[in-house]
Amino acid sequence: MKNDIFIHLDNPKELERLYRQNKTQFKQSFLDVYPQIKDKPMAQFWKERLEDSREEIQFGSKKELIFVLIASLIAGFIAKIPSFTSIGEEFFYSRNVGFIVFPTLIAYFSWKNNLGIQKWMLFGGISLISLLFINLFPNNPNSDTLTLSCIHLLLFLWSLLGFSFVGEAGHTLKRLDFLRFNGDFVVMSTLILIAGGITTGITIGLFSLIGYQIENFYFENVVVVGLAAVPLVATFLTQTNPQLVSKVSPVIARIFSPIVLVMLVIYLFAIFYSGKDPYNDRDFLLLFNALLIGVMAIIFFSVAEATNTEKGKTEKWILFLLSVVTILVNAIALSAILFRISTWGITPNRLAVLGSNIFILINLLLVTIKLFGVVTKKSNIVEVGGQIAIFLPVYVIWTSFVTFILPFLFNFK
Repeated sequence: MKNDIFIHLDNPKELERLYRQNKTQFKQSFLDVYPQIKDKPMAQFWKERLEDSREEIQFGSKKELIFVLIASLIAGFIAKIPSFTSIGEEFFYSRNVGFIVFPTLIAYFSWKNNLGIQKWMLFGGISLISLLFINLFPNNPNSDTLTLSCIHLLLFLWSLLGFSFVGEAGHTLKRLDFLRFNGDFVVMSTLILIAGGITTGITIGLFSLIGYQIENFYFENVVVVGLAAVPLVATFLTQTNPQLVSKVSPVIARIFSPIVLVMLVIYLFAIFYSGKDPYNDRDFLLLFNALLIGVMAIIFFSVAEATNTEKGKTEKWILFLLSVVTILVNAIALSAILFRISTWGITPNRLAVLGSNIFILINLLLVTIKLFGVVTKKSNIVEVGGQIAIFLPVYVIWTSFVTFILPFLFNFK
């Protein structure tokens, strides 16, 4: 890297790219060669920047800490509502789990991005309408539209979180940053949950040694409130300390993309020998669609990460082949749902799955075309990310339709 620093000393963009690829190595290499280039203004600038960069854990400002603490307590209070009201746990959590997690996150990013009072009121109003809608939904446990609304409401609230994160409508790069944030968020949340699980086991074990059985109290209070606070704490840590997971997320994307590609190819061959098919087996079709969504998420996350780092030729080919195989999976799922509709008629579930598959297929085709341009060196990976970002509002519209309109079309059945 020392030679690269010499070569690109007068090219700020290339130096920035080298720095982002491996900050630790860049810093060490730069400081080693600095005595030879210290007369250069660019070298002086980078020396100041590198010496000022802090690797220790940061906890933000006092105001931010207070905000996170109060918001976490509010989330914990919402999660405890069934314990001090007559509302049943199954009724409450199936409909309102999203309101434990997302309102505090939306408020956090709205505050961080200094969004105006109009957007605060807009997000608050939409959230309140959503809250009333889902809780006034007729309580029929066998209702397919109720299940669909509860599931898609989580995606709808997630889209509101995206709007609060982006701040400005149509900001493509910020949309990709939001996708990257979701990857970092999952990594950080997992680490916190693992640490929390270990702490829980130790705490209960220590108290049991001295004769106190605190399991019920601990789980009903500490664990419930702690779980409600995890999303906001994880978000806070990723925003104040991006270096904590900035290296982990790309590694996960690079490892899982080829693994998923091999798994998918083997799985498609295994389907023909298993006797299972999504055309006549409803449960298998549901799992098949869940697999499709999961793989698509991996592709989008990998592309979002790729726009922030330099991808090798092999990794670009893996993403392209993975998208091609995923299109094949989507085509099978789409043909299966069309077969079931033509044979047994339309239902809320079939309509929801049909629309989702159509939009996913269109998006995947557009992304695959761009990825083909990348592997043939006719375009770059940033254009692929832009294609993903542009299509995100389509999912928001469809999610809103399934959540709020579909139940009326099928009379809440």
